[in-house]
Amino acid sequence: MSDFVNIVEVGPRDGLQNEKNAISISDKVQLINRLSNAGLQHIEAGSFVSPRWVPQMANSAEVFQQIQRHSNVIYSALTPNLKGFESALTAKADQVAIFAAASEAFSQKNINCSIAESIERFKPLIEAAQKNKLKVRAYVSCILGCPYEGDIKAEQVIKVTEQLLALGCYEVSLGDTIGVGTPHQTKQLLTSMLREFNTEQLALHFHDTYGQAIANQYVALELGLRTFDSSIAGLGGCPYAKGASGNVATEDLVYMLQGAGLKTGIDLDKLIQAGHAVCKALSRNNNSKVANAMEPSIREEA
Repeated sequence: MSDFVNIVEVGPRDGLQNEKNAISISDKVQLINRLSNAGLQHIEAGSFVSPRWVPQMANSAEVFQQIQRHSNVIYSALTPNLKGFESALTAKADQVAIFAAASEAFSQKNINCSIAESIERFKPLIEAAQKNKLKVRAYVSCILGCPYEGDIKAEQVIKVTEQLLALGCYEVSLGDTIGVGTPHQTKQLLTSMLREFNTEQLALHFHDTYGQAIANQYVALELGLRTFDSSIAGLGGCPYAKGASGNVATEDLVYMLQGAGLKTGIDLDKLIQAGHAVCKALSRNNNSKVANAMEPSIREEA
């Protein structure tokens, strides 16, 4: 197995979209530039959705225009429909992402349609992306539990993943949206999925509501997966899931990977500085345990 782990930084999109305090365009741009300078190679920089539903993402086009792009970094955008894709194309996003769910109830609450209807909606978007030579990544929510349906069967996750890959998505990011999954459950699900898919086709997206995210990621690592989503300073949450806290913190993930002798190409000190800066801009606490533990030593070195 490869000793390099690819981290998809979702803080500027999935993290910020659920933050209550508004953040300026300049602070968003500074955050993305700091993440690029820290060594992240894939940053989800924004989303092109209705500003009525997600006000924090209303200025994504301006953010894409103002960031300092690194040639080795992918700057992607979430695009729920063809209109969103066209906006991402105009903004010169390097990749786009779509999102579905393994739960029918969550799909209805989140995007007001069934899973089957959501898959149909994605077809013209993916066709347009292929014509424009842009890769499409997919998210599947609620892989280990749903706030409305409870437990989710592996067969449901497998079916949706299969459909998304068949449409032309190069990778499916499996999301424990409300953070209820345990390492044992993670191992059971991934063992089933790896009978159907290659490790290169799957990524993991864990929320840390019950403090299980790092342990779940380690289980996935042992099963051979090498792509993980995370959010700087543990920003984020899920507006449709009561009590769901933020994504696993990128700082905590990098610390764990370094401790396992795996490579990320990321400078942890610069990453921690980026996290503290955005938390200051948001007037909120940093949810990364590693960032809070290492902050004094970083200040001494500075």
